[in-house]
Amino acid sequence: MNARTSTTMTAPAPITTAAEADQVTAHFIAVMDALVDIVQQETEVVRAGRLAQAAAFEKPKSELAHLYIVATLRLRASQTHLSRILPAERRDALCRRHEAFRALLQVNLTVLATAHAVSEGIIRGLSQEMSRNAAPRTYGASGRPNVPQRVAVQPLAVSRSL
Repeated sequence: MNARTSTTMTAPAPITTAAEADQVTAHFIAVMDALVDIVQQETEVVRAGRLAQAAAFEKPKSELAHLYIVATLRLRASQTHLSRILPAERRDALCRRHEAFRALLQVNLTVLATAHAVSEGIIRGLSQEMSRNAAPRTYGASGRPNVPQRVAVQPLAVSRSL
């Protein structure tokens, strides 16, 4: 078991003081801002069709997402105490920022899903075309062309090193 899984399996320590609340919320905002920046860059790169360049965002995005989840769990564990410690305007600002982040994530997920669907459509179309060209062209008893059986379809391999 690595350190990452052990931190996610234990309950976060609750926030007890106002100074600690300020520190944790400042850390949460910094992590969220860094994650917003990465997600915006990834969205722009994927929209531009530069998927190889978008792969570079995977590791920093994953690390920031882990920090974000840990901070979110800590804030959630201390929610009742934070409602008494933090000023209402700071809580509201955190909520607004979080909602803006959720909207950005929705856009990012839509862009990634679209890129995935387009890629899958291209690969499926290529595979079907290759199967159609590889299959013998014969006619059935009805006089119509036979459709290749699924077992006759050859698998498609893609080399990423090209």
